[in-house]
Formats: sequence, structure tokens, C-alpha cells
Amino acid sequence: MRVDLFDFELPQDLIAQRPVSPRDAARLLDVAPDGLHDRGVRDLPKLLRKGDLLVFNDTKVIPARLLGTRPGGGKVEALLIRDLGAGHWLSFARPTKRLQIGDALAFAGGLGATVAAKNEDGSVVLVFDRGGHDFLTALEQGGAVPLPPYIRGGTADARDRADYQTLFAKVDGSVAAPTAGLHFTPALMAALAEAGVTTAGVTLHVGAGTFQPVRVDDTDRHVMHSEWGEVPQATAQAIAAAGRVVSIGTTSLRLLESVARTGPMRAWTGETDIFITPGFQFRAVDLLLTNFHLPRSTLFMLVAAFAGLERVKEAYAHAVSERYRFYSYGDCCLLRR
Repeated sequence: MRVDLFDFELPQDLIAQRPVSPRDAARLLDVAPDGLHDRGVRDLPKLLRKGDLLVFNDTKVIPARLLGTRPGGGKVEALLIRDLGAGHWLSFARPTKRLQIGDALAFAGGLGATVAAKNEDGSVVLVFDRGGHDFLTALEQGGAVPLPPYIRGGTADARDRADYQTLFAKVDGSVAAPTAGLHFTPALMAALAEAGVTTAGVTLHVGAGTFQPVRVDDTDRHVMHSEWGEVPQATAQAIAAAGRVVSIGTTSLRLLESVARTGPMRAWTGETDIFITPGFQFRAVDLLLTNFHLPRSTLFMLVAAFAGLERVKEAYAHAVSERYRFYSYGDCCLLRR
């Protein structure tokens, strides 16, 4: 499909720079069969049914933006993308052209790394001088929250350490938050439980590819980034027994549909590069709670595939006219398949 089919106009002042407080005070656009309804996240228990299953992504954002120096004293900035194992990380770094294979880099927090490879897409492979718990401890000390560039130019502060982490975060590995999960509070979870709504977790480590624009004219030419995920056995069993499956965010949906297209839902661990566009046959997810996404992005294409392109365009036009807040720290919508 032509990428320009997924374009829309968005005023810059609708891009949220901070989340609302408390988190469940955000607005929710209910895209229902009988029309569009302006609601709040706290209305979610009334919009769901007893027996519905909410599936959350329990990935935890790591402080993946690093500042340091390269040989000779020049500055270097690195954004970790994916853990390749054994201390190797696929990363974006700048100034890329001045980096040479074998360069020793010194980062804040006492971390050291060596440039092991430079790739054609502009990424590099960094080999760090420590791994495991020691590596994560050094990241916590010297790294910064990797905010997307549309939030204050990507510059995080102390508040973002908590703001850009969901209530469910427990498995280290993401460089971007599964932002639909940012709306949930203990009070909202209690109200959902009282309404008979159950929950389950999956893990999908969100990579920096989620920030990358689609630079081609046709969706067939776009190369989707790969991300690591896991569906536990208990979650697979809960899905099989659920009335309806409600995916909290596009990351959970991508993982569930990756598994479901190969057969019945089951425990699963691996990499997925699934690219969902209109025409995709959904097998696992019945409802999707998600934030409002960027024009021409793979996530906007996904929601258009899920709820219908014209329906989603209508919903987004309504959200703009009613001044909903967009993107990671913004409001959300509830979509039916």
C-alpha cells in the first residue's frame, strides 16, 4: 500500500510533553460500533466485560542513552538498541563517521566499550567491558532515559525515570516504553478486578526502531525491525480460556499475533519482525487499547489494519478536533477488531 495513505495533519502543540497526573486521568476515545465516544481511562472497567483478559507488556525501559568520549577526547553519544549477548549491543552512535572499528569509548558511570563493527544502516556494535548485573548497575548510574525525539527533543530529566516506566515493568531490556501501559494505576487495576476483568503478561523488548520513520513510498519496501519477545505458558493458557483478549498496546498485540499466525496460542520465546498492515488476518486479539501514533508510522498502519483505515482516520480527526494529547505521554483510544 502507498505510505501516504497513512498520513494526517497533526498540530505540534498536541504532542504531549509530560504525562497527566494521576496516570489514569488521561482521556480515552472509545471507537465503538455506534460511533465515537469521549471518555476517560477510568471508564475502562465499564467498557469491558466480565471474563475479558487484559494482556500487558512487562518489559522495563533501561537508561539506554549514554554520553561519553572517544579517543582523542571528542564527545560521543550512543543509544543502545538491542542486546546481542556476551556484552555486545547493537547501537546508534554519533558522530558515526568519526568512529573507527577498535575505538575505545568511555561513558558516564564508568562504562567502557569498544567499537566492534559499523553497519551500512548507520548502526554500530559496541562491546562493553562488563555484563549482567554490573552492566545494568552502571547504566542506572550513568545512562539516561531514551525519550523519543518528539518529547523535549529526546532530553530526559529526573521525572522521566518514573514517568516513562509502566506499573508492570519488571524485565530489563527496552529502549522505549510500551506506552499504553503508562495509563494504569493500582486504583484502576483494583476497579478492573472488581469488574471481573483478568490480566496476564508477556514480554516484548521495544527497540529503537519504534522511533524510526518509514522512508519508502510503498509498505512492501519497508524493512521492519526485529524485537525479542516471550509468551509464558500461564499467559497462553489464560488466553485460551478468556472471553475476549484485550491487548494493552501495540507491542503486546504484535507478539500475540506473531505466535497466533503459526497455530494455537502457546508458550513462545524468540524474535519477531512482524509488520502488520491492512489486510492482515488477526487471530488472537479482540480489542486494543493504544495511544495515538505518528503519521506514516508502522504503528498507525497497525491500528488501521486492526480497526479499518477509514475508521481510524475518522477517530484521529476527531481526536485532533477535540484536542486529545498525542504520542507516548498522551491520551489513548479503545479499538475493536
